[in-house]
Amino acid sequence: MNVAKTADKKQAAKKEERQILRIRVRGYDSKIIDASVKQIVDTSLRYGAELTGPVPLPTEIRKYTVNRSTFVHKNAREQFEMRIHKRLIDITNPTPKIIDSLTNLNLPAGVDIEVKMM
Repeated sequence: MNVAKTADKKQAAKKEERQILRIRVRGYDSKIIDASVKQIVDTSLRYGAELTGPVPLPTEIRKYTVNRSTFVHKNAREQFEMRIHKRLIDITNPTPKIIDSLTNLNLPAGVDIEVKMM
């Protein structure tokens, strides 16, 4: 009997868990990313959302090494790199009004946004 009560309490606790809207922003230029994150945060706070972040995630660096010539001069090489900056924002218990306002945001080009409901 006690096992059934504890199972019911666990299920009730799971139902009361908070919903989290996780927004992950990626891009090549850190200034543009910071500006778009500021837009997201301002919009969320305008509608009274509880948010965590923006949390800067580690910058992903992709390096490419290329020979300068076609098939000779192995020692003559060039190196290029792409830096991908990332930010993470969590919005706790988002209302439909907040979600609607975030979908209507006009963000600059070159910013990739990934939204997950947890």
